[in-house]
Amino acid sequence: MSGSVVIPAVISIILGYFIGSVNTSIVVSKFYKIDIRQQGSGNAGLTNTMRVLGKKAAAIVLIGDVLKGIVSCLIGLLLAGGLGALAGGLGSIIGHNWPVYFKFRGGRGVLTSIAVVAFIDWRIMLILLGIFLIMLAITRYVSLGSITAAVFFPVISLLIGKGPEFLVFSVVTALMIIFRHTGNIKRLLNGKEARFNWNKSRSIN
Repeated sequence: MSGSVVIPAVISIILGYFIGSVNTSIVVSKFYKIDIRQQGSGNAGLTNTMRVLGKKAAAIVLIGDVLKGIVSCLIGLLLAGGLGALAGGLGSIIGHNWPVYFKFRGGRGVLTSIAVVAFIDWRIMLILLGIFLIMLAITRYVSLGSITAAVFFPVISLLIGKGPEFLVFSVVTALMIIFRHTGNIKRLLNGKEARFNWNKSRSIN
């Protein structure tokens, strides 16, 4: 790694963090005069938005969370090439999880992570998405699907032959996702985790 790339990469992760800190689910919930972090599971992410506010609000969150990951990668790519894209993407995931604009209380970063991985290597994204969907179909636990995909992320990256920078990114991202699902893991072990039901998603008037 050349020294000339380090500073642009650091700038990329900082910019990505501030972009990622624009937590779409929190912003959307403000229009409904609620704080999504005080409703449902308390998570500021797509699944809880779907459960609490309904499909239209969730669609906006999906678009917003994907876009901020992609924009962060694009900025990083322009500043520092491939390393910058990784740095910017990682920054956006960190920002989503611990947003500076919302007292560092954000979501779990799964959707933004998927967007970042898709930008960098769509093959890995499709494999991880497949793992997630299979687990969701079998168990109807969104959290278990996310955790399982996270566990396989570094393994798949290694098998595909990605470089050391990407492997570090995959490990850090996987650890963040697993850490952010600590509460879900406890509920899964205790048999208290809520199963996802598309038909029961509703809106608050």
